[in-house]
Amino acid sequence: MEKPIQYLDSVGEKNSEAVVEAAAKRALELGISHIVVASTSGKTALMMAEAVQESDIKVIGISHQYGQKEKGEWEVEEEYKKKLEALGAVITTQSHMFSGIERSITKKFGGFSRIEVISDTLRSLFGKGFKVAIESAIMAADSGHIPVSENTEIIALGGTRHGADVALVLRPAHSSDFFSLQVREIIAMPRAKED
Repeated sequence: MEKPIQYLDSVGEKNSEAVVEAAAKRALELGISHIVVASTSGKTALMMAEAVQESDIKVIGISHQYGQKEKGEWEVEEEYKKKLEALGAVITTQSHMFSGIERSITKKFGGFSRIEVISDTLRSLFGKGFKVAIESAIMAADSGHIPVSENTEIIALGGTRHGADVALVLRPAHSSDFFSLQVREIIAMPRAKED
């Protein structure tokens, strides 16, 4: 099979529309039924849900965990949450797969955990959006919002700081089975990464 990859000139939110469009197109081509979108406020998840609203594709927005910015607070904006729910999409959260408790241990005692090494390796080699897309897919799997099997493929979107600049076709996995996750296709990604 030969399939083009959409390479972006830079990272960040300005790529969201093109990445969402490419992801929606590829999901329809492959018959994929679930798209996971990293979305702090809900805005990028809403863009994706609107792009596939005429299909049976389920959109799952994965936001920062509660307390990421302020203790006890969630960064999802109520306006986006309501619109997502009206479109049948989900916006959810849980602790980040590549940080969580491990990051607090590093902060207190120093050093690096194995999880942080995996995270930094993905970020360094492929870019932050790539790492975020994989992490969001794992979070969606662990929260029960996507099916997980040897034959399941989903699309996952991630971004650098805001918006979406990466779209991947993945065979998802739970965090307890991380090494069975497979990147099957790169739909879109930036050529240059953020240092």
